[in-house]
Amino acid sequence: MNDAKLPPIEPAFSQLAPRYDVVLCDIWGVLHNGHVGFPAASEALQRLRAAGGTVVLVSNAPRPKEEVAGILDGFDVPRSAYDAIVSSGEVTLALLRETPEVAIHHLGPQRDAGLIARTANPKVGLDDARLVVCTGLLNENEETPEDYRALFTRLRERGLPMICANPDIVVERGGDLLWCAGALCELYAELGGEVAWCGKPHPPIYDLALETAARLRGRPVERARVLAIGDALRTDLAGALGAGVACLFVAGGIHAGELGIERGGAIEPGALARLLADGPGAPVAVTTCLAW
Repeated sequence: MNDAKLPPIEPAFSQLAPRYDVVLCDIWGVLHNGHVGFPAASEALQRLRAAGGTVVLVSNAPRPKEEVAGILDGFDVPRSAYDAIVSSGEVTLALLRETPEVAIHHLGPQRDAGLIARTANPKVGLDDARLVVCTGLLNENEETPEDYRALFTRLRERGLPMICANPDIVVERGGDLLWCAGALCELYAELGGEVAWCGKPHPPIYDLALETAARLRGRPVERARVLAIGDALRTDLAGALGAGVACLFVAGGIHAGELGIERGGAIEPGALARLLADGPGAPVAVTTCLAW
């Protein structure tokens, strides 16, 4: 992709908002970075809602929507900035409700235990499990996916299926990139293991988000009037394109280091062209951060 073919770099969301009735907005990297919230992004969503738009937050958080809302409260993201939350945790719960008799083992940090507690499935150790629900690494600050290769080889030999409750590969936390469940589950798939993907960029989470938006608006949603907003090419942009909706790419999030920019800084067209050339397609526009 050369500079002439780059999507427009839009400094203001107000230039795009009138084209869309529904926004499917990412959370981490758009509304906060794990350390601080971004007030301008919340204000932009509030303004869209005030103009009649519907905002559904779509997150790869392996948590129930109530927990996600509580986390957003802690980052001072007002509940008036969104109409609903659809998380990969909610998609995971829906999948597990189909087989409540299957014994599951939770692979992930203790902070995600609230998701597992909401299931009717028996909770067992790995030796007795018939299904693994992966929400992340046990110690994301010290471990890498490679530390799980031997374990995953044994699980694959047993034919144990795995649910990926967070398909993110990495997440940015205050400028640092940490491994997520998606990296573990990709390794398991590479080893021949069976993986069910419950978040972006896979269809189930978009289906649920669009169903939620249609219910809120009281009528079917025209996909040409839907805009996804996110900062990750692999999940947000690829997922939006796969769902047949436009995407506003927030360049100041997880890819800021590759682009050599800080949040709110200028985007260098050549660096953007190189990044998008390796991506899944073109967003409708690019911005460094979501702001009205």
